[in-house]
Amino acid sequence: MTCPFCGHRQDRVIDSRETKEGDVVRRRRQCLACERRFTTYERTDEIPYMVVKRDGRREKFDRQKVLEGLLKACEKRPVPMAKLAQIVDDVESKFADTAEREIPTTEIGEMLMQRLKGLDKIAYVRFASVYRDFQDVEAFVEELKDLLQKRP
Repeated sequence: MTCPFCGHRQDRVIDSRETKEGDVVRRRRQCLACERRFTTYERTDEIPYMVVKRDGRREKFDRQKVLEGLLKACEKRPVPMAKLAQIVDDVESKFADTAEREIPTTEIGEMLMQRLKGLDKIAYVRFASVYRDFQDVEAFVEELKDLLQKRP
């Protein structure tokens, strides 16, 4: 490591700790030249998950973007933020379990809709209306009919 104070390239590790999640190692170091201490954080370098859009574009999976979409669907609904975060965690962990690094948006959207359907029907319909891009009222009514027929 290069000392941030003097630029010397030799140091010694004084203390190492993992974070609670276990994905980052925090190290306290001391420069051998100026003897000042500094902290470094080390994490594994992962290949990012790529989302394949409907038009074929690829972009990096953005957890925050998914959460924002769920928040819009659940606006003014009695859905706890912790539940939404859990849904995003579930989706993210499902992808972490696979070797596939490219995930179609259709797969992500379907997973989110399934989780929302069990959580809040209004939020589900809101999300579905944007995700499925209903072009007319009839398509929207069909989705509502399907939802009402499957009601317990």
